[in-house]
Amino acid sequence: MRARFRAAYRRLACECRDALEFVLLPGLAAVLPWQWAFAVFRWLALWPGLYRVDTEQALAHAMAHGLCTPQTAPLFAWERRLVQLVDHADHYLYRSRGRPWLERYVDVTGHWQDADRAGMLWTFHWGAGMWALLHARQAGMRAQMVLAAPEGPGFAGRSVFAWYVRARLRSVQHALGRPTVFVPGGMAGVRAAMARNEQLVVVMDVPEDRVGPVRLARLRQLPVSVPAALPDMAVALGLPVTVFTMGLDVATGRRQLHIMPMGVHADAQALSDAVFAELDRLLAARPAAWHLWAQAPRFLRVRAVDNRARPPA
Repeated sequence: MRARFRAAYRRLACECRDALEFVLLPGLAAVLPWQWAFAVFRWLALWPGLYRVDTEQALAHAMAHGLCTPQTAPLFAWERRLVQLVDHADHYLYRSRGRPWLERYVDVTGHWQDADRAGMLWTFHWGAGMWALLHARQAGMRAQMVLAAPEGPGFAGRSVFAWYVRARLRSVQHALGRPTVFVPGGMAGVRAAMARNEQLVVVMDVPEDRVGPVRLARLRQLPVSVPAALPDMAVALGLPVTVFTMGLDVATGRRQLHIMPMGVHADAQALSDAVFAELDRLLAARPAAWHLWAQAPRFLRVRAVDNRARPPA
C-alpha cells in the first residue's frame, strides 16, 4: 500500500510540475502583451526550481566543456531557464498571435532560396525556432519537418507533457502547412517530399545513438559523430542546403532569425564540417541557448564503428 501511495504521489508531483513548466507559465504569453509576458519570464527565470534538473545537468556539462565557470554559472542558469520558457511559450504565442507577431518581433538576416526545388533546411536544438517555420512558409518554402515520433519511455507517466508535445507538433504542422515526417521509418515520406520538389526541415544535432550512419565532425575541438545520411543525400541528389537559427535577445525578447544558404555541395564531409562549424560558433557565443546540454554525454562523443568517413582536418 505504501509503495503504491509513493508511486501515486510521485506521479502527481511530476504531472503538476509539467503543468507548471509546459502549460501554465509559458501559457502566459497567450494572455499578456509580449512585453509584459517577457518581463515576467525574465523574473521567473531567476527561480532555481524552474526546469531544475535539466538546468543542473546543463551547468555541469557546460562547465566540463569549458563554456561555463563558477563565476558565470548564475547567468548561464538564468539564461538557460529563460530560453526554455520562451521556447515553450512560442507554441502558445503562435496559436494566439500568428503572423502579426512575427512581423513585429522577429529580425531577419539573410533570405530563403530555392523555394521551387527540392532542398534541405537544417537547424539545431538551439534558441527558439518555431517562428522560423512560419517565416519560411511565408517566403514560399514548401517544407516538411522531420521529427522523432512522440513516444517512448520519456512519456511514461507524463500525461500533461505528452499532451503538450503533441499540441506543439500540431503547431509545427500548422506553421509549415505540411504534414510532419516521423522517424524512424520516415524515408518514404522523405523521398515523396523530394519527388514533389519540396524541402525538408531537419534538426541536425541528434545524439549518435538516435541515428543510423554517422561521420565525424568537430565541436569544441572534439571529434563527434554526426548524422551522415542527409548530407550524403544532399550531395548525391544535388540538393541545396540552407542552415537557419533563431536566437533570443534576452534583454528585449526580440528574435533574430539568421538564414544561411549554403548552396549545393559536392563533398558530404565538407558539407557536414560547414554545418557543424555553425553549431560550434553558436555554442561559443551563446552556450546557454543549446537545449541538448543535459544530453551532452550522448552527443559529444564518437561512435566506436568504422564509418569510412575521413576525420575532419
